Amino acid sequence: MQLQEVLYGVTITNLVGQTNREVGVLTFDSRQVSKDAVFFAIKGTLSDGHTYIDGVINAGVSVVVCEEVPQGLVGGVTYIQVANSSVALGRMAANFYGNPSSKLQLVGITGTNGKTTIATLLFKLFRELGYKVGLISTVENHINDRVIPATHTTPNPLALNSLLQDMVDAGCDYCFMEVSSHSVVQHRIEGLSFVGGVFSNITHDHLDFHKTFDNYIKAKKAFFDVLPASAFALTNLDDKNGMVMLQNTKASKKTYALKQLADYKAKIVENSFNGLHLEINHADVFFKLVGSFNAYNLLAVYGTAMLLDQDELTVLTTLSNLSGAEGRFDYIVSNGIIGIVDYAHTPDAVQNVLSTVQDIRKGTEQVITIIGCGGDRDKTKRPIMAQVACDWSDKVILTSDNPRTENPQTIIEEMEKGVSPTNRRKTLSITDRREAIKTACHLAKPGDIILLAGKGHEKYQEINGVRYHFDDKEVLLEQLNLIS
Repeated sequence: MQLQEVLYGVTITNLVGQTNREVGVLTFDSRQVSKDAVFFAIKGTLSDGHTYIDGVINAGVSVVVCEEVPQGLVGGVTYIQVANSSVALGRMAANFYGNPSSKLQLVGITGTNGKTTIATLLFKLFRELGYKVGLISTVENHINDRVIPATHTTPNPLALNSLLQDMVDAGCDYCFMEVSSHSVVQHRIEGLSFVGGVFSNITHDHLDFHKTFDNYIKAKKAFFDVLPASAFALTNLDDKNGMVMLQNTKASKKTYALKQLADYKAKIVENSFNGLHLEINHADVFFKLVGSFNAYNLLAVYGTAMLLDQDELTVLTTLSNLSGAEGRFDYIVSNGIIGIVDYAHTPDAVQNVLSTVQDIRKGTEQVITIIGCGGDRDKTKRPIMAQVACDWSDKVILTSDNPRTENPQTIIEEMEKGVSPTNRRKTLSITDRREAIKTACHLAKPGDIILLAGKGHEKYQEINGVRYHFDDKEVLLEQLNLIS
């Protein structure tokens, strides 16, 4: 492909060299360069790609996109100066892959909690409705029945456009995609064409990256700010920041809610471990999913399907037979004990799961919560996580999540600061996650409920940069089956 074609729509502040040259690959990784590559010098959180420019030119690269042109220019090399290399990467990646997002109907889902469930349910729903569909999510990516492992909630622009092009080649009509706040700030979704955006909710999370809650809100809102007038913007009206998301959008504004009048309205008739009985826009429907938080997720899916011109009765009938995403209120029963595995890793998500348990418990059983916090992530939520777990549980075991490069005992000690004196008597701290699960299973009696929060679908535990196999559901089931 000609460089001129790849540069379409990119704002260039300075150009040195020729653009009538052939391009074979785009990369921002100095270790993956070739003679026909365009190298993007990106200023990241850990390193600055500009420091690698000399090295990639020595390796044969003849096109460099940068924010600062080097002083010592090399003859025959084209230097393209832009205001932001990440923005240029997004737009050029879309051009390079033929703008695949414009060739299917791409819907983005953003928010703190619920993104994966909403995206997964939409994928399953539209597959059942007979469409060819793609899914880009935290758990895994799909192209129809083909499963592709996920490494990030939202991939980098090159991987993202390549994946979207594969979906187009497979004949996909729709793609449902989680849009993380990181991806918005880092311009990973730059250059994509969305037909709609969905907002679930926003609560305390990712402040290690965004620094303030206001910045976090602005990151989510920025996704809706750039939606075109031809798109729809569907928001949760019950979230206090729900309408903030739509303040500056050109898209058609739509709402869903349980507590207020909205375009798409639902009422919880019954909530039990068997599922949810909802009244949605005056239709009585029983769903397999559990909990008020899933009522919101189901309503978001229903609203999205309506905005995509699907038949209401067919959508509700099909949706009633679907299960949620792996590791989201994923429960098992063994020896009379109910075990719940959930990805909840924010204070609000933990409270949502535990409040759901409280709503449907009979009142005599114990609720035992096993919870940890990830290392190298937002430290401010650690004591809050512990406090929420204690306030909503009969017993709490503080343990390791993914400690990464941090000392797991230090993380637990920071969580312990949120345990009040009155809650200390019902709290244990066990660093080894397997031992924590084993202890909870031995403390439980028939009828009791064990919540294993934080890792959900993950099949690993990351310690000092190494990922060891660890499946919460697998370990929980193993330990429950050992109880005689």
